[in-house]
Amino acid sequence: MLTEVFDWLEARIAEVVAAGVDPAKIIVDPGIGFGKSLQDNLVLLNGLALFHGLGCPIMLGASRKRMIGALSNEAPVDARLGGSIALAMKGIEAGVQMFRVHDVAETVQAIRIWRGLKDAALTSSF
Repeated sequence: MLTEVFDWLEARIAEVVAAGVDPAKIIVDPGIGFGKSLQDNLVLLNGLALFHGLGCPIMLGASRKRMIGALSNEAPVDARLGGSIALAMKGIEAGVQMFRVHDVAETVQAIRIWRGLKDAALTSSF
């Protein structure tokens, strides 16, 4: 699944560049959800870093996805904030540059806290 999505995106990038699109204007999205099984989505999420090999910024759109419900006793869409933030943190750790989210303020707060923890760990002399 991981290499299939990578290869598909690589081919699409080549097509749009050949059609004259500036590569600096291309963003890739591995497509969490969209006809994929829970296992497929987990494979993609655990392999997000591979997509850096495409040379384009990566966007992750996993907010409130069905997979969060599947992994959390079928939580309804309006009760998936925690799962959405967990997936965003997974993306941050993989170097994802952009996120499509429903709960912007909460996700930004989580990212800022994560970044603050990382920065403190790099500069602290405990």
